[in-house]
Amino acid sequence: FLMADSNTLLLYFSLFVIAFLAATVLPLGSEAALVGLVVLDQTLMLPLIVATTGNLLGSATTFWLGRKAGHIIEQREPTLAARTLRAQNLLQRWGTPILLLAWLPIIGDVLVGVAGALHAPWKSSLFWIGVGKAARYAVIGWLALAVQSS
Repeated sequence: FLMADSNTLLLYFSLFVIAFLAATVLPLGSEAALVGLVVLDQTLMLPLIVATTGNLLGSATTFWLGRKAGHIIEQREPTLAARTLRAQNLLQRWGTPILLLAWLPIIGDVLVGVAGALHAPWKSSLFWIGVGKAARYAVIGWLALAVQSS
């Protein structure tokens, strides 16, 4: 990787940015970029690390924004704050391991934002988010290699 040309570096940077943005409320998917790099480089590890890191940092941003929005909701929208109480009950019931599902389209980003708004512990939240996202990318990347080699 250290000897990579500028095009390869640009591809990895692009994967990172796409994965980051896909973990926000933007309607993006990062799977195609991951598959493209896995097939191009015939390796899983580096694309997996880059995609997972970008996606995790995107989720950390969503978590932080949720935490900031939670304060505003509590102060300005008591009806909405009452609705988040139901989500808080779910989070308390299942704990931060529910964030393993943060990779799910649409629902996952909302789940992360709500966890932030409900002041879920950030370390364990990011741990479970990272485990779920890394597992998803690993399966996608492994399948890309398996299909390509058959």
